[in-house]
Amino acid sequence: MSRAMNVQLPEAEVVALCAKAEVEISAIETLASGGTHVVAVTPDGGAVMRRIFAKHLITGQVKRFAFMHPRPAPLTH
Repeated sequence: MSRAMNVQLPEAEVVALCAKAEVEISAIETLASGGTHVVAVTPDGGAVMRRIFAKHLITGQVKRFAFMHPRPAPLTH
């Protein structure tokens, strides 16, 4: 099962529920369409959180913010 899920809850609540369940978060971000995208460190952690978030899981596609890589500083000689 996937470690990643989209949840219709604010990021702070997702973090608190993961901490309460002792599930480590690998990555987390607020979704542009509302809610939170969260990735558990382990598949088992993902399964635990899917059960906890069952009523709040978002099905289907969501809109995420574009990821912006910082531009490296120009090389100077």
